[in-house]
Amino acid sequence: MTNYLVITAVGNDRAGIVNELTKHILECGCNVADSRMSILGGEFALILLLTGNWNAIAKIEDILPKVAGSLGLTLTAKRTEQRPQQGNLLNYHVDALAIDQPGLVHQVTDFFSSRKINIESLNTDSYNAAHTGTPMFSISLTVNIPADQSLSQIREQYLDFCDSMNIDGMMEPVRG
Repeated sequence: MTNYLVITAVGNDRAGIVNELTKHILECGCNVADSRMSILGGEFALILLLTGNWNAIAKIEDILPKVAGSLGLTLTAKRTEQRPQQGNLLNYHVDALAIDQPGLVHQVTDFFSSRKINIESLNTDSYNAAHTGTPMFSISLTVNIPADQSLSQIREQYLDFCDSMNIDGMMEPVRG
């Protein structure tokens, strides 16, 4: 029987962290099934979904405090289960780009949450516009829209929302 463990880690960024952590994961007999890794400021952050038999998951749980200390990471682990199949959902990719201002992430996520649309993934980035140096902010989401909702109506509402907030927005089906 496959067991699942979610690990989160944060620590000072340096070369080799992923290599060292995944070495311990492999030595315990676990597999990285899914992951998200990023540099945020001067910190390295990651989320891993590990799979393995009961014994392998127990081994990695047992050594995590020692691994955290040796790698200078703050680690947490939580057992989980395989995600149930999501039926009758349509995956859409959504982008939002605007001049940076407080509350953009909340406003965009509130648009979808208020319509009972689940956010599958969310990534943000801030940067300065090429020629003007204006601080810009981009949001990229994958959302799961229930098939019984009107896609054209949601898209139209999203684009109207973007116009009202001075956001360049885009919403299109995930392909493949």
